[in-house]
Amino acid sequence: MRILLINQVFYPDVAATAQHGHDLARDLVRHGHQVSVIASRSIYGQKGAGLDRKEMVDGIEIHRVGRSLFGKAGIIARVADFALFYLAALVKSMLLPRHDVVVCFTTPPFIAVVGRMLRFVKGTKFVYWVMDLYPDLPIACGVMRSGSLASRFFEWVNRSCLRSADADVVLGRCMADLVRSKGVPEDRIRMIGVWSDQEEVKPVPRDENPYRREWGIGDRTLIMYSGNFGIGHDVETFLHAARELRGDDRVRFAFVGGGKKKEEVERFVREERLESTCVIAPYQPRERLDELLSAADAHLVSLLEGVEGIMVPCKLFGILAAGRPAIFIGDERSEISRVIVENECGASVRQGDVDALVEIIRGYADDPAASVRAGERARNSLIEEHGAVHRFAAWRELLESLAGDAGITRSNGSSST
Repeated sequence: MRILLINQVFYPDVAATAQHGHDLARDLVRHGHQVSVIASRSIYGQKGAGLDRKEMVDGIEIHRVGRSLFGKAGIIARVADFALFYLAALVKSMLLPRHDVVVCFTTPPFIAVVGRMLRFVKGTKFVYWVMDLYPDLPIACGVMRSGSLASRFFEWVNRSCLRSADADVVLGRCMADLVRSKGVPEDRIRMIGVWSDQEEVKPVPRDENPYRREWGIGDRTLIMYSGNFGIGHDVETFLHAARELRGDDRVRFAFVGGGKKKEEVERFVREERLESTCVIAPYQPRERLDELLSAADAHLVSLLEGVEGIMVPCKLFGILAAGRPAIFIGDERSEISRVIVENECGASVRQGDVDALVEIIRGYADDPAASVRAGERARNSLIEEHGAVHRFAAWRELLESLAGDAGITRSNGSSST
């Protein structure tokens, strides 16, 4: 098959969707398919165009278009950057030779419109990889007003893309329910979660972990939030828990990553004088991911209540690979909560329930062996069900079935038209 991926971010960007796109593309190449990518010449959130227009990476043909003029200067500026990428990606996709299948992500929102146009103009099979749902996310977070002209227009655009796709890939049961409610036929919905690679991320022994040494954690219980502090994530609950536990010298917190709410986290730690019990760090290199995730005795994953189904945090699966338990803060209907509870690899608390969160953390400090056992169950659940090998197989099955519907013949794992 000839497969085209369209996403604003791709290798060497470290954004989650860039990493998952790169992982999937490499697997497809390993199985004999030809993969092209259209992405931005800019690193996400940065101004300028520092990446090459075209290059081959791991057998993947990457075409980079446009550039960020404003970075993260504001909403209007970001919309302008999105618009430039939409236009540049559309032109590039039309100029490239026809692909058998196009997979459109959700960065930027509604880039799936390009996939829909390729389906109409070139007869390319169109897969909508629903990482987040727009305008549902900004409405749920109070950035857009429900029922406004803009929100109704963008909802029409998104429903149109969902219904016109040959397949809509969702990340969990809660997201499948929401997509189904938008009138998408059941046979178009495919649930393929995100993943972590059990070979790339392995548990690092606690007493050998370099992060614990660098941060002076010693033998204390370390609770970590790592990744994006975004508008859809609850930070207040775990920040108040950190304040409640500041007098317990057995416990430390680490807040690692970036995003819109990272400044709120840093300000809270500073104003509440929690610097001695809370580590603040930026995003860490992917090459050190196993060390980072293994440094914690338990990880925090959060989602604002009302956002479940609109987005599904992918960080859980790296936590599972590292063999560490996860504490989810949010609605129990979220896919993340369900996976944790079903596999007994952590705990789930409601947003705002600081007392319950404090009790769970103290429980891990009282009984370190309990977190070790939960971590072992976490690692086993990834190996048996949630690992990269399972997700890649599901993706190949989906894409090859669409190619078969289009009359593409395959021999010994390769494809031709």
